[in-house]
Formats: sequence, structure tokens, C-alpha cells
Amino acid sequence: MNKLLPVTLFLISLIGYTQGAQGPQEPIKITGTVLDQETDQPLEYATLVLHSVSNPEKVTGGITDAKGQFEVEAAPGNYNISVEYISYKSYKLNNQNLSSATDLGVIRLSLDVGQLAEVEVVGERTTVELRLDKKVYNVGSDLTVKGGSVTDVLSNVPSVSVDVEGNISLRGNESVRILINGKPSALSGLSPEALQQLPSDAIEKVEVITNPSARYDAEGTAGILNIILKQGKTAGLNGSINLYAGHPETYGGSASLNLRRDRFNIFTNTTYRYRSGPGNALFNQENFDANGNTLSFQDEIRDYQRNDKSFNTNIGFELFLDKDNTSSITNSFVFGKSNGDNTVNVDFFNFDADRNPTIQRNRFTLEDEFEEEVQYSLNYQKKFEKEGHMLTFDYQYSKGLDNESSIIEEVILGDNIALDTERTIDDQTQISQLVQMDYVLPFGKDDQSQFEMGYRGTFNNNNTDFDFGVQQQDGNFNSDPNFSNELNYKEYVNAAYMQLGSKFDKFSILGGLRMEASDIAIELVNTNELTNKDYVNWFPSIFLGYEFTEKEQLTLSYSKRLRRPWSRFINPFPSRSSNTNLFQGNPDLDPTFTDAYDLGYLKRWDKFTFTTSGYFNRSTGVFQFVSRETGDFVTIENPEDPQNPIIVPVQVRSPINLATEDRYGMEFTTTYTPKKDWRLTWNVNAFQRDLKGNYTYINSQNVEIVQNFDANNFSWFTRFSSKLPLPGKIDLQANFFYMGASRDAQNTNKGMLSSDLALSKDILKDKGSLTLNVGDIFNSRIRKSETRTENVLTYSEFQWRERQITLSLQYRFNQPQNQKGENREGRSGGGEDMDFEG
Repeated sequence: MNKLLPVTLFLISLIGYTQGAQGPQEPIKITGTVLDQETDQPLEYATLVLHSVSNPEKVTGGITDAKGQFEVEAAPGNYNISVEYISYKSYKLNNQNLSSATDLGVIRLSLDVGQLAEVEVVGERTTVELRLDKKVYNVGSDLTVKGGSVTDVLSNVPSVSVDVEGNISLRGNESVRILINGKPSALSGLSPEALQQLPSDAIEKVEVITNPSARYDAEGTAGILNIILKQGKTAGLNGSINLYAGHPETYGGSASLNLRRDRFNIFTNTTYRYRSGPGNALFNQENFDANGNTLSFQDEIRDYQRNDKSFNTNIGFELFLDKDNTSSITNSFVFGKSNGDNTVNVDFFNFDADRNPTIQRNRFTLEDEFEEEVQYSLNYQKKFEKEGHMLTFDYQYSKGLDNESSIIEEVILGDNIALDTERTIDDQTQISQLVQMDYVLPFGKDDQSQFEMGYRGTFNNNNTDFDFGVQQQDGNFNSDPNFSNELNYKEYVNAAYMQLGSKFDKFSILGGLRMEASDIAIELVNTNELTNKDYVNWFPSIFLGYEFTEKEQLTLSYSKRLRRPWSRFINPFPSRSSNTNLFQGNPDLDPTFTDAYDLGYLKRWDKFTFTTSGYFNRSTGVFQFVSRETGDFVTIENPEDPQNPIIVPVQVRSPINLATEDRYGMEFTTTYTPKKDWRLTWNVNAFQRDLKGNYTYINSQNVEIVQNFDANNFSWFTRFSSKLPLPGKIDLQANFFYMGASRDAQNTNKGMLSSDLALSKDILKDKGSLTLNVGDIFNSRIRKSETRTENVLTYSEFQWRERQITLSLQYRFNQPQNQKGENREGRSGGGEDMDFEG
């Protein structure tokens, strides 16, 4: 603790002392960069101290920015120079004559292992770090996600929302690109359910990039979420073990280990989890004739029971090829496996036009699900003599399996009449390969300019084999060719980019151009239907920035982006959980193209950070989910009136390319830290969505219907998070989220409020932490909506998962409880753009 006293005295003297020794002199600039010696990562908020030799009371200095750079002004003279960073050894230069502008170059600080055990006043990393180019969400600081999945993590990230089905949106837009360690991956490519298999314990942080530069894939009109997996860097052997259990029945554990030596680094994170997930839904359906008169009613009540066992491990080996650590090779392997037994119990209640009961039936689905993901990554990095001059090469192979087998039984209650037993088999396989090269060259005066170029090839092959039919009593399976098929989807994208940026005093500019050549093939094997789509697209981007001070910045950016349909959107095989409300993909979907504009502002004070953005997106060929009547009917025998069976029209919900969309909005994010261990974060996002388009289809009366889908929709959401200490050295964290009401061409969605709460206490001489968290305290995370087609009005509610209570215990060894340098993770895969990128 006494080692912090010089820093405190320095801050007091810096504020109170301003006079010079010999009258006014023209100040000179002192510049430099402070990096972590082991990882070459920049150290933000490191302190430069200039102590006058001739006048010991004269002290000046400054702090480093997010890139580890400092620039301070001082009068010419002789100084004792020191660079300090809590829990690191200080760097000192005594009796230095500074008579003109001086660049101290790159200063590398090493950890002070002895001091690490003593430091207690240094807080952990803030949960949310605000930058103009991105928001960085540090998972380890969030108490409410212990024992959860990646979607629990993302649901707490500013600007991000996760709906009750696990679909992820950025600024209210579902067209968001999910990357793992800066690259696309089978870990996130098959479905939202596949992504949920990634446990929160495996995640280091999440980067939110709302308007990416030419370096990044053009995929994702809303932007990019880059999920960084844990990769330890701390010297020696260290790690942590975490155990947890909860209700509804959930239990599991994880181990995170790291061994760092001079020339190599080995890291691993392994997790096992069992999780049960009860959920529910209801559909109240009113059917009309061609004249708008009520024909009948149907109430559908669903109960979901999901039981999942999953195993996930990430193992990596980093080898430094020279003693200066300028060249390195990193190999990493990710393996995930899960087995699930899921049931869907659906009760149907049918009524005539006067709401008199006519029939009741039950439809029960038993689903076996098996998922497996394997990923191997190779990274080579070469750092040249000039700071920032770098060449990197990446190769990645990943394979994902998602096999589902369902037995669907239906019975008419009361008379106990069993209908045909249905069976579905849905086997999906995705194989992806990636090859990537990036080259960065700083140049010009003081290396204030930077040239960058690169190539990325992504080669994805998806196979979906879907079989539907009737299960006979003798065990034989009769496949129905009308609902069975095999889909092969190939997506090869070759991309190249160049970008050039420069900084002129306080003004910065970065311009880039990306080319993507797409080769897409969609094959329906059973029907011999083959669709090929080849296109070349150019994606320009430009970013302008102005730095008023080191704590106040303004940016303006533009980029062109696209959204390609993913497997669920193009899969033409209908779901069969309900035989009257189906979901069906559309293999003829084309990409959506978007022009994205963003104006951002960032201001930092000592305890307060504020950032805001205004944005406008214009998109063509927008994906829109529409409900239509197929023209088919489910006919149910009525035992009480055999001459008048119950007839229910079948509805199907599918995505289509629906004309144009303008989306514009504002967002505000603030963080306030009034004192140590207190942290308040508030984010609000409001946006307007204007949609224009028409859709034509044949309804159940065999009449052509032309629907106008023009819609003007205003919506908003807000998130508030607070973390503060309680008596007894207990930490409290509370999160609140509200999604405002919204409507589109067919649906009206009501507002939704939810909240999470967590309590944590350090135990075992601060080597352990005990955390209790409650997800969805009021059990209110329920989507409520109303859908209207020409002849059907449906009110629905859906709750993916009910309230969850989890108790977790973490034990750390050779790892400080709160370590200022804990953000010294490995490469994110995306690199760093200039500090003004929007």
C-alpha cells in the first residue's frame, strides 16, 4: 500500500503547483509509448512523471491513452523521468536534459510480482469500456452471467438486445455478424441454439463494432460482435476453478489454466454444464371467412422442457520464435459437444364462431438433439523493427454437427382417438475453412500514417438432410416426399482490401475499399433443383475524426455492407412442432445491401464517460418474415358431429426480400464511477424504421392477395446496470432492461421489462468468490405480439426460459483478485484501426 503514496503525492503536487523557476519559456513536447513487456499490449492510464532536478518541488507529467501513447508539454530543463503503472516495475531515467521536442520511444514495463500480492486498492476492469470505434464488454466483471451462456453475456452488452428465442440484434437490427476471436466460425454458424452452447466462463470479452472498416467482412448490416475467448498471458502457472448449481436444475464447473514461460505460453479453459430450460408459449387464433365474419377459434398452449448436457474446451499453445518475441506461432483447438432431450407439449382447444367448445387435442413432441463443434486455428505473427509494422497469417478449420430426431404424437382428448405418429429427422453439417493474411505498414513523419492490406477467403459447405413421415405401429417409417429433402448450401467468398489512414495534428482520416467475390450454390437433392448465384461487390468505407483533447473526440463514418441469408433462412423444410403454425425457410433469398452512416462523440471526465451516436442505414432487399395461409387445412374428425369435421387453416411464416428500409436513430451510453467499487452504466437506443414493399400470395380461399407492407415503426430499448459495495464486503450488481413496443407490416409487439440481480463476496483470504445471481427476477421476459393476415388474427406469448437462480464458487490460484493488467489478452483477430474509427 505504501508504494502508492508517491503517486498520490504526485497528483496533489500536479494540481497545486504551476509556477516556473525562471519565468516563461516556450514549452517542448515529450512523447512516447508504454507497452506491456510480455505481450506488447498498450498500457492505458500509465503515468509519466517529470521531476525537475534544479527545482525539486516542480513536477509535471501526464497519462497514456488507449494506445499506450502519451504527449505532454514541459519547460526545457533537466528532469528525472519515471513511468509508473500500478503492479508494474517503474521505468526511470535520471538527470535527462530536455532542451527540444523529445520522443522517448517505446517503453516496456514488466510486472512487479512482489507488489501484485499487496495491491488491493486497484479495482478490476470496468464492465464496459467505451471507445469511439467500439464498445468493449469485459465478461469477468459481470456477476449476473456466472454459469450462463454466451447469449446471457450478450444480453448485458450496451447496444445489443437478445430476444426470447435467442436471436441477437444490434441497435434493434438482427443483421449482426458474430465472430469468434475475430473470425467466422462453426461455433456460431448453425443456429442461435448452437451459439448458446458456448458458456460464459469461456469468454474473455465482447467487442461491439457498429460501423466496421474495410478490414472486416462486409457481412452484417448492423455491425459486428466479436467474441474473444479466454487466453491467459500472466507469467508462471496460474488459473481458476469455478463450480455452480441452480434452479431450474442447473449445475456445472469450469477450469481455466495458464502456463507462461519466456519462449512459450500454454492456456486452456474447459467447461461442463447441465441445464434444464422450461419455457412456454400460447397462440390465440381467430379465423375469418372472405367477408370478414368469424368462422372459428383455436387456442394453442405450448409447454417446453429442455434438458442439455454440454462439454466445451479451448486449448492453445503459443511459441515465440526469437528472444525478442517479435515472431510467434499460436495453435488453438476448440471442441464442444452437447446432448439434449427436449419435449414440446401442445394443447389445442377449438371453438365455433360463438366460442362453444368443439374439440380438444394434444400434440406431444419428443426431440433428441446432438451437437458437436470442432475448430482448429493457426496464427503466425511477425513484428518488424518499426513499431506497428506487422505481418499476420491465419488458417482456421471448423466443423459443426447438429442432429435432431423428433417423434410427434397427437391424440383427440375425450374420445382418446390417436392420430398418426409423425417423425422428423433433421441432420445438419457445416464445414468451414478460412485463410487470411494482413499486412500493416506505418509510415510518414512520426509514423502518423498507416497503410494496410489483406486477403480473406472463407469457404463454407452446409448440408441439411430433413426427413418427415409417419411412424407405423410396427416401427416402420414411411417417409413423406412432400416434406422431405436434402439441401446442400455452398458459400465461397474471396475478399481483398486496402486502407490508408493518416493523422494531421488533431484531425484523422481513414479510407478503405473491400472487394468480395461470392460463389453461392443451393441444391435440393431430392428434386434436382440447383440454384447458382455468383456476384462481385465493392464495399468502400471512410472514417473522419477530430480530437478536441485526449478526452474528447468526434467521428463521422460511412461504410457499405451486406447481409447474406444464413442456413435457417434458406432451409425450405417446415417445422412440425405445430401442424397449423409452421416456419419455413426460403432458398431463393438474395443478400440485403446497406449504406451505413454514423456520427459519434466521446467525452471523458475523471469519473464519468459519455458517448453518443447518431446513425442512418438505407437497405435494399430487406429480409422480412411474413405469415401467409398455405391453402392447406388440418381436418380433424369431430366425434360428436362426424358430418362436420373441424377445419383449421395452416399458416406458414417465411422470410422474403421485401423492398427497401430506412433505419435511423440515436444512442447514448454513460458510465459513472463516483468512488472505488462503485460503477453505474446506462444505455438507451431509440430508432425509427420505415419499410416499403408489397407481397402477393394465394390465400386459403384460392384468391390472389396483394398485401402492402409499408410500415413506419418507432421503437426503443434501454439498459441500466449498477455495481456497488454493501456492508460485509459484499458486492451488489443489478441490471434492468426494457424493450419498447414496436410494430411491423404484420406484427404488433408489446413492451417487455426484465431485470437480473447478483450478490458476490470474496472468501478464503480473497482467493475465492461466492456469487448468487437471479436471472429474470420477476419472470417477465416474455414476448407478447399480435399478428394479422387476411383471414387470421393471432395473439401470442412466448417465454424461452423461466426465472433462473444460480449459486457459484470460484477459486483462484497464483492469480491476484484484482489485477490492473488483466486485460493483457492475446490478439483479438481483428487488430486495431486508428483510434477514431466509427
